[in-house]
Amino acid sequence: MLKKVFRYGKENNIKTVLSLLVLILAVIFQTLPFVFVYQVIHKVIGKAEITPEFILFSSGGVLLSLIIYSFLYTKGLDISHKAAYGTLMNLRVSLQEKMEKLPLGVIDERGTGAFKKIFVDDIESLELLYAHAIPEGSSNLFVVIVVYIFLFVFSWKLAFLAAVTIPMGFIAMKIMYSLGMKYMDAYYKAGRFMNNTIIEYVHGMEVVKVFNKSSESYEKLKNSVIGFRDYTLLWYKVCWPMMAVYGAVLPCTLFANLPIGSYLVISGFVELEEYVLVLCLSLSLGIPLLRALTFIPTFPQIAYKIEQIEKIMGAPPLKESCDGFNGKDHRIEYRDVTFGYGEKEVLHNINLTIEPGSSTALVGESGSGKSTLAKLLVHYYDVKSGQISIGGQNITDISLESLNELVSYVSQDNFLFNMSLMENIRLGKPDATDEEVMEAAKKAQCGFIKKMPRGFDTPAGDAGNQLSGGEKQRITLARAILKDAPIVVLDEATAFSDPENEEKIASVLAEFIKKKTLVIIAHRLSTVKNASQICVLKDGEIVERGTHEELLENGHEYKKLWLSHVKSMEWGITKEEEL
Repeated sequence: MLKKVFRYGKENNIKTVLSLLVLILAVIFQTLPFVFVYQVIHKVIGKAEITPEFILFSSGGVLLSLIIYSFLYTKGLDISHKAAYGTLMNLRVSLQEKMEKLPLGVIDERGTGAFKKIFVDDIESLELLYAHAIPEGSSNLFVVIVVYIFLFVFSWKLAFLAAVTIPMGFIAMKIMYSLGMKYMDAYYKAGRFMNNTIIEYVHGMEVVKVFNKSSESYEKLKNSVIGFRDYTLLWYKVCWPMMAVYGAVLPCTLFANLPIGSYLVISGFVELEEYVLVLCLSLSLGIPLLRALTFIPTFPQIAYKIEQIEKIMGAPPLKESCDGFNGKDHRIEYRDVTFGYGEKEVLHNINLTIEPGSSTALVGESGSGKSTLAKLLVHYYDVKSGQISIGGQNITDISLESLNELVSYVSQDNFLFNMSLMENIRLGKPDATDEEVMEAAKKAQCGFIKKMPRGFDTPAGDAGNQLSGGEKQRITLARAILKDAPIVVLDEATAFSDPENEEKIASVLAEFIKKKTLVIIAHRLSTVKNASQICVLKDGEIVERGTHEELLENGHEYKKLWLSHVKSMEWGITKEEEL
């Protein structure tokens, strides 16, 4: 575990080692008062003359030792905390860099709650390890070991009695550690599930209220909280007894020394002065032992958290190259592409060619694999087998930066950052002028911006919560227009638009996609009937392809989808007329 810890410490490891040395000195000075006390007892036992100077010297020694200890202890913790938070920063940066290389699908599967817990809660909790457990716990343990070595050299019989509780305590610690790790995974899974449920509950509050689903939604949240509580109590329940045993037994250094040591002195096997020195030094071990033990219960948690972070760090990154795009054109080709989520295969041996400047529509029932096929093009995931190429170049041989310059992906799930609408649109082309941003917004029918309190300088709010779904969609479309990539993927890009604006956006899109290679996914088939080719997906396979007319004449699945679409349109018109 320490090897992993120091891997992320980098330049902070020197500070960690320095804090350890300073704290070792601090603990040594903490034990010195017991030596001064022994000197006084030694003189009393030997009936030697005790002068005022000697009393002053002993008292001053105790006071000075405590002052130096306080100074060194504070300084050591100051250094260790600087090292700790520097290391936590390195860890977060490393995790962020790793996340950037992970397939976006993997991040979606884990959930925002899980990543929030790792980035904020789990990494923050490692401060205890870096700032305290390593420097403070190790320094106290080091001094304990040194004192025990001295005791064994000085009087092995009494030292053995002073150490008799150690194996008892370590057996209890071992049992506690084993039990803790056994229940740790369930405890943390319950925590991740609770975090994801809370985030889902908050984000879906509007839907919950509108559709009167408060009871079901609250029940799910309540069950996740209760589950986390139960797993937490179960984990503590199995660990508490052993924690109580080693916490009580280990620091009790006089457990065997008082009765047996006294007998050895009375029997003449051990000198009284020798016995007193061992008692004083044994007493000095109590505080360091307790401080070292304070961190023992946290090690199973810390080990588990580091293991979870390591799993993310060790997850296979997205396959990509550092090379730019060097394909001969913008011809897209899916060749024998197979893909699945975990063990579940959702696309089977897909072969599809999309010619430059043409438009291809992907249609089919929900769950047929349309969006997954589109996301593979923008390298949302790595394919399981086969390959996807643009202009003859495998997308895994193109850097993500170059691929992102080639493809604009506009989905129904639109995310806006909490910054101005101007800057949200400018994400499509970071070096764009204000005039270019405004022109893209105009083309995307973003007239609502003029009605905003601060116009283009109006903040979008957290995740764009100051805008409606349709408004967010048009801001996202403005990004794509500003980006002006040669390949455009539209995944239900007008899903949140009202009929009036949908017609306007459709005309904008018609102008925008001229001479571009287009992949479009839509449930409303009327929006894609003019596509160069329409591919019908069913159960992860392309079962039909052709133009609208060809598929109506010869296709079975497309004809069924089209008739269903027509009926839904007639139903909508009929209901409107009745109203």
